[in-house]
Amino acid sequence: MSWSLWLAFLGAAILIAVSPGAGAIQSMATGLTHGVRRGYWSILGLEVGLMLQLTLVALGLGAVVTRSVVAFNVIKWIGVAYLLYLAVRQWRSATRDLGEQLTGSGDRGRMALVTRGFLVNATNPKGLVFFLAVTPQFLVPGAPLLPQYLAIGVTMIVVDCVVMGLYTGLAARLLRWMHTPRQQTIVNRVFSGLFATAAVVLSLVRRAATA
Repeated sequence: MSWSLWLAFLGAAILIAVSPGAGAIQSMATGLTHGVRRGYWSILGLEVGLMLQLTLVALGLGAVVTRSVVAFNVIKWIGVAYLLYLAVRQWRSATRDLGEQLTGSGDRGRMALVTRGFLVNATNPKGLVFFLAVTPQFLVPGAPLLPQYLAIGVTMIVVDCVVMGLYTGLAARLLRWMHTPRQQTIVNRVFSGLFATAAVVLSLVRRAATA
């Protein structure tokens, strides 16, 4: 992959990462309830889910999934259900002490954050659609594919980590201004609504969009 081609992909990766989506909402919600440091465990899960999708595309399985009505819809509705679960979870956390959430959980909590981030990206077929539609434009025909996919994967991870880290840090700053249970309730319910909205948006995704 030439430098000019890589820079073009870098620009595309930044635009995709910055655009609001389920991953951004998850990052902000985690930053709000767990702080910046613990928020990176959720980001780790997001990146693992992202790389799973890129791997499927590289192996050719992504095209199979997006062309299969059953497989596409199964993944989509699992994603919708999980986002709704996160919406309910965020709503119910409105009356909890955020300070306690910042200091609790330990390793078990970290693994839960990784799993949560992974499921948010892994169950979102829009990621597969993006990789299938965009990735071929940055591959050089005739050149070895593995180094090119590695370059694309590393670029996506670095860009997404930075952007999701910014989202997490932005939400974590809200903690400094949340001194009353009412403020905590309002913000948590806003994020609950964002998860629910993301679920609705995902439910409207159609397989025809992959064509």
